[in-house]
Amino acid sequence: MNPVFKLLLEGGHLSTAQMAQVVGLSEVEVQQHLEQLKKDKIFLGWRPVLDLSREGAGVAVRAVIEVKVTPERGGGFNRLAERLARFDEVESCYLMSGGYDLLVIVDGASLQKVAGFVSEKLSTLEGVLSTSTHFMLRSYKEGGFLIEQNESTSTRLTVAP
Repeated sequence: MNPVFKLLLEGGHLSTAQMAQVVGLSEVEVQQHLEQLKKDKIFLGWRPVLDLSREGAGVAVRAVIEVKVTPERGGGFNRLAERLARFDEVESCYLMSGGYDLLVIVDGASLQKVAGFVSEKLSTLEGVLSTSTHFMLRSYKEGGFLIEQNESTSTRLTVAP
């Protein structure tokens, strides 16, 4: 794997010296701001915005899974959601309003890997009533950034008279 891409996936970021230069503060001041943000649990980590649909990205399939659960006495939805969020396959997990309780975003190497996660790990958890899996086909915007489409797929087909 490309070492720069690997660094990005693992959370590579600007150094405090680089941030200080960008914002015009000293490194100590930047470090103090970062520590305060961490202490306030506002800053949880670094996250690059990547187009994972590109060849060589290493992520072949991304799915959104709606999950209906039975809330636990004394724990509500939180205990099951926290348990679910610990799976390595889970990229994000949200408590939702509406027709289902949890929204889970899963990344996998193949459809079979994601299907295996749903059938063997997710749906077998005590308290999970049902799941509905939607595979993402194309991303148009990720983390606030527009995803550039290949020219051949972004132009309209020519209509012949």
